[in-house]
Amino acid sequence: MATIYVGPDDRQIVTRGSETILAASLREGIPHAYACGGRARCSICRVSVEEGLEFCSQRSRGERIMSERLHFSPEIRLACQTKIVGHVKVRRLVIDDDDIEFTRSIAEGPRTASIGEEKHLAILFADVRGFTALSERMLPYDVIYFLNRYFHHTSKVIEHYGGYVDNYMGDGLMALFGHDNTPDARFRAVSAGLTMLEEVRKRSGHFEALYGVNVRIGVGIHYGNVVLGTIGAADRHRITAIGDAVNFASRIESANKKYGTELLISSEVHRRIADRIKVGRRIQHVAIEGKSGQHVLYEVKSLRSWNDE
Repeated sequence: MATIYVGPDDRQIVTRGSETILAASLREGIPHAYACGGRARCSICRVSVEEGLEFCSQRSRGERIMSERLHFSPEIRLACQTKIVGHVKVRRLVIDDDDIEFTRSIAEGPRTASIGEEKHLAILFADVRGFTALSERMLPYDVIYFLNRYFHHTSKVIEHYGGYVDNYMGDGLMALFGHDNTPDARFRAVSAGLTMLEEVRKRSGHFEALYGVNVRIGVGIHYGNVVLGTIGAADRHRITAIGDAVNFASRIESANKKYGTELLISSEVHRRIADRIKVGRRIQHVAIEGKSGQHVLYEVKSLRSWNDE
């Protein structure tokens, strides 16, 4: 009988037949993170074998290629490729409270919306800085895992402040505030943007430890008139916003790269919440692609507390 002690879960399980460590973990309800479907195409499921390495199967060809590429020491194994014939003690390496919640989360169903409804909304765009260079240093399935985890947390922030994610675009997202007529859409969007930046900072150590990359994002917010409606084939429709205001918000987010900022807002947003935020720079004479004239953008540093003068 082959058994596995899995830490830090403090669980001992019995394997069935020739199943792998990952298969046994998942069967027993252990939230063992993985991304590539057990094909040795990512490193997410890796474990450290603390006892019983001699009872583990030899590395498969796929695991051998992975271990050579990432310079695994002998005790670091891919759970999706490793089978055992005796008692083995392992410790999951990709594990924290966020991973547990992420692996257990279930995607929500599609929202419904009216068709062709005009609304004034706050539109937020966010983008991972230097994503192309970042992704070149990661395995393809690790990139997918990274993006899904990033979107998981940022979407929770957006929903907390009453918004919803309209669209995911590669490493970027677009979110809307005020679609349900909840007041104060501008302030809630800015609050969400600042919290997203803080969440990324808090988790930067996790991604740096795993992949050796420093993750940063840029956020742009505008308030304006859009057409809100349901678009797509009958079995794949989704709610989305279309209009000049959406394009403007996207351009504002892109301007972060030019000016070295993290969160920029338009004058339409600033005008209504100026007394509730701390502004770093007031950037004048900004030319926005696709928009005529010169525009003013504001760098938001934080919310203003009651003690601020």
